[in-house]
Amino acid sequence: MCFHNALSVKAQDLEHRYKAKFNKDSHFEPIYHGYAFGFMLWPVITNKNSKYIQEFNWGLIPSWVKTKNEAQKIRSCTFNAQVETAFEKPSFRNAIKTKRCLIPSTGFFEWQTIKSKKYPYFISLKEQQIFSMAGLWEEWIDKQTGEILQTFSILTTTANPLMEKIHNTKKRMPVILASELETEWLSQTLTNDNILALCQPYNENLMQAHTVSKLYFNRDKFLH
Repeated sequence: MCFHNALSVKAQDLEHRYKAKFNKDSHFEPIYHGYAFGFMLWPVITNKNSKYIQEFNWGLIPSWVKTKNEAQKIRSCTFNAQVETAFEKPSFRNAIKTKRCLIPSTGFFEWQTIKSKKYPYFISLKEQQIFSMAGLWEEWIDKQTGEILQTFSILTTTANPLMEKIHNTKKRMPVILASELETEWLSQTLTNDNILALCQPYNENLMQAHTVSKLYFNRDKFLH
C-alpha cells in the first residue's frame, strides 16, 4: 500500500503547477519522505475549492465518527482506500462520491520482497516532476472541543506490470491521474462508473523506478 510519499518541490512550484494558491498562513516546505503513520499535513486540492491548495492530515476521519478516541483509531486504517471497495466501505462511500481531491506527489516508495529481504524503491514519472494521485477527503468536527480536522486518503488500484515486480506481495499502486484528467476527477457530476474508469492502473511506460538505501528511512531530516 502507499504509506510513503514525497513532494520535494517548493510552494511556488505547486502553485504554478495547479494554478492555485496556498493560504497566506501556510509554511509549506519540500517533503523528501512523508510517512503516513506520522499523520502529517500534506497539500491537497479539493473539489470544493480547486483554486486553493490546502493542507490536510493524512489518515481520513469520516464525518460520522463520534469521539476523538474513535477518530484516532480509525485514521490509522484509512491512509489508503481500495477503489474496488470504496463505494461499499462506510469510511469511504460518501467521500468517493462527493469529496474527491488531488494529492500532489513527486514520487512514492514501495518495497520489493525477495525471499526474506525487502528492498526499497523510489517510483516517479518520467516526464512529470509533479503528478497527482487520486484522493478522498473528509472534514470531522470534535463535538467536545469544536476542533475541525480535515483529512485525506490515497486511492489505490491493482498494480501495473512495473509495480507488480516491485510491490510483489500485495501488488497494489496509488491511482495516478493523467494531468488532462485532473479537472474531471474534481467534477461534481461524475457517476460511479465514471469514477471507476478514472482509477485504472497508470501506464508503466510513463513511469520509472530505482532502488534507494534503507538508511534513507532512518534519517529524521527527511521527515516533514
